[in-house]
Amino acid sequence: MSRVLILGIDPRAVPGMDGDALRAALDQELARFGEHAIDASMTLIELDESPEPAIVAALSEHDWDVVVIGGGIRKPEPLLPLFEQVVNLVRRHASTAAIAFNTSGGDSVESAKRWL
Repeated sequence: MSRVLILGIDPRAVPGMDGDALRAALDQELARFGEHAIDASMTLIELDESPEPAIVAALSEHDWDVVVIGGGIRKPEPLLPLFEQVVNLVRRHASTAAIAFNTSGGDSVESAKRWL
């Protein structure tokens, strides 16, 4: 069974967002991986913490086939340094994994499947 790790921002930590509703949608997407016989895990980070320990721990947990980096990390221009840090952590700690990018929290399965 293929293994996929999804890295993203915890929506409950973003001011002005309905974090609980967004988290429920992310959990539904995570469950959808099972429908495709893919073992998936999700690590969500908060913006006010140093994300490196949580990301390194997640990347080191398994030999991942694909790491999906979510739009919350990648899209907001002020988070460009975080995005670069995440990509380099994936390269360093999961060097055999493909890196995929979703367009929303609802297409992570399709993003991962492009590389499986």
